[in-house]
Amino acid sequence: MSPRTRRLIAIVDDEGSVRTSLHRFLTAAHLHSTTYASGREFLDSLTDRQPDCLILDLQMPGLSGLEVQRQLAAGGVQVPTIVITADDDPDTRERCRLAGSIAYLCKPFDGHTLLMMIDRALDPVSDGRR
Repeated sequence: MSPRTRRLIAIVDDEGSVRTSLHRFLTAAHLHSTTYASGREFLDSLTDRQPDCLILDLQMPGLSGLEVQRQLAAGGVQVPTIVITADDDPDTRERCRLAGSIAYLCKPFDGHTLLMMIDRALDPVSDGRR
């Protein structure tokens, strides 16, 4: 069984066009994904199912991506997280890493790089994280 088979990738971004394009891209790559328009909507969904990987926009109204990461950690929820952002800031990058993100990608990012990071998130054994 491939690490990708029926694994759920959650996409959290306040921009509808980003959510739609990422969902379509992942579908074309034979990945199962679901989308959320806000950090709160995503956090509220965790009672139904926890995703195997999270693609998380950093700058959103309401809860920022970093705040979502902090709430996940506070709740003991461990989800491999790929942060996406339009602004690259070394301090923010480090705060995201310390909060548990496995990757920090600046928009626009390369689809191949995103797929490599998702594969890394879905197969932590190959990355030495287990």
